[in-house]
Amino acid sequence: MSKIRLNTELRNKFFNRIKNHIENEDTQEKEAYLQARENVDKKYVEAFEIAKGIVERTYPTEDVEVLKQFKRKYGSPCDVVAKDKCFYFAHSEGVDDEGEKTETKSHFDFGLYGNLNGDEYSNDEGRKFAYAYYRDELKANGLNADILAEHEEKQDNPYKTKHQDANDKFLGSRSGYYDDQSGITKSFNDQYSLDVIGTSHCRSRSIACTKDEYDQLHSWRIAKGYLVVSHQKWIDSIQAQCDEIKTGLKAYRYMSEAVEFANELGIQLDEAELIRTNSTGLTIYNPKNLAERIKAMKNKNMTREQKIALRQQYEATN
Repeated sequence: MSKIRLNTELRNKFFNRIKNHIENEDTQEKEAYLQARENVDKKYVEAFEIAKGIVERTYPTEDVEVLKQFKRKYGSPCDVVAKDKCFYFAHSEGVDDEGEKTETKSHFDFGLYGNLNGDEYSNDEGRKFAYAYYRDELKANGLNADILAEHEEKQDNPYKTKHQDANDKFLGSRSGYYDDQSGITKSFNDQYSLDVIGTSHCRSRSIACTKDEYDQLHSWRIAKGYLVVSHQKWIDSIQAQCDEIKTGLKAYRYMSEAVEFANELGIQLDEAELIRTNSTGLTIYNPKNLAERIKAMKNKNMTREQKIALRQQYEATN
């Protein structure tokens, strides 16, 4: 039986199959991401209860209801109650070097695209959170939820913008304005909106809280940031493996080498459709060696003893 030579189409087919396998592996990087996402859900509930208590302490619900009645009776002149999902919270329980009280204030945005650092405006950090949080939904609809993580160190380009716009459209975020949001984003934001009194922007509406309340809100925002970080680390791991895979596949001349490499990674292919032969030689991209290199890029939090054992196993088989 003659050997089947690899071409671009076949290499891309192998690459996509292997990448999909890597994304679905249970690795430490993936587990850290999943745990971070679960923790965000827990922290959101806790933080919103705290925020609700602060806001309702400042704007009592009975006052809000009275003002809503006035609006219904007198119309727009009494339109002073509005829903909001972001708030400036401040406490004055600290002191400076001279013993004078100091104010600690920050902007806390409960929206899906809300900032992660206290900035009033949405930015790529908020977008990274949205993509990481709804990664499964985006992927299920054929969208690239990892686009920002994959282009972390790269400049903006049409490819990145194309996928970013598609993600935002699916999630229902068309601009930074609350009223222009729909779908998933609107549903997410609505569950974290509270009644406030006053029509001024949130930056001119500082709401007093205690230091403990402030610290717990800050802990929630840190949890959001950690989801972004853990997602980035997982995708970095996948990207590093994919770079090695692309280089290896380019070095292979025959399909049999690619099949052997896939099998070494635990990916079962339909051998009835492929011709399997031996590798062409022991190089750095020998199927077995390359597979070992890819495996070594996962689960990096190993003990010294585990690393020694893996090295001894490698040397014994080569």
